[in-house]
Amino acid sequence: MATMTISLPDPMKEWIEAQIKQGEYASTSDYVRDLVRRDRERRSHPELTLADLQRIVAESRASGISDKTLPEILAQAKHAAEVKAGRNG
Repeated sequence: MATMTISLPDPMKEWIEAQIKQGEYASTSDYVRDLVRRDRERRSHPELTLADLQRIVAESRASGISDKTLPEILAQAKHAAEVKAGRNG
């Protein structure tokens, strides 16, 4: 495993040490690895902007009320997710 040396302001160092002391992490390395994993995960899933959310809400309101039942809607959503994931069923 590669090593890396980083410099942090004292308050950040103290924060990490407190997380370790509380049992959240076994070591500073564990803490940094977790931060990197979380950052990679977050960046792999683009976030919606406020404008995106407003557009989605406006589109849903404009589409009206569905005559489908909740189980039908859920089945349709599940199928769409499977198709998107490449598991055409």
